[in-house]
Amino acid sequence: MALLPAVELQARAATIRLAVFDVDGSLTDGRLWFDGAGGESKAFHVQDGLGLRLLEDHGIAVAMITARESAALRARARDLRIERVYTGVADKRECLMDVCRQLSLPLSAVAWFGDDLPDLAAFPLVGLAAAPIDGHPWVRERAHWLSTRPAGFGAARELCDLLLAAQGFKDVALGRYLNP
Repeated sequence: MALLPAVELQARAATIRLAVFDVDGSLTDGRLWFDGAGGESKAFHVQDGLGLRLLEDHGIAVAMITARESAALRARARDLRIERVYTGVADKRECLMDVCRQLSLPLSAVAWFGDDLPDLAAFPLVGLAAAPIDGHPWVRERAHWLSTRPAGFGAARELCDLLLAAQGFKDVALGRYLNP
């Protein structure tokens, strides 16, 4: 795979019905914070959260799939009203296929946003494979699209905005805030 030319990128983005996000290193900056009792915390960027919510509000389903168990992720997903959250996933590819079966979607209608080797199994299957600019080099070289912002700092929002614009929702999303 290689980065797609702009015309092909827009065409693929226009067909996406499900956006799947890895978590650590994609929705977060990849650092894991542990307190003395072993409790874990994560930092999520507010702009990424609004982007995920905008996708759902405009009919593009969102799923989060991560290999780690994460109470912090479940709390953030509740806050955003994202229902498709899969933690402790050993086989992301199989989880992705299960989600597509549940939604009756072809894999070609899926965008996958991931940063590291466990995400690569999904890349050749989906219609749009995306990575943050600071993802692992082996992942970046196999992506159709790269963000300009790093993971955990608005990278996921860039993908959300790309999908919304390609599907004609940019003005609707803006209008909601410009003309409340």
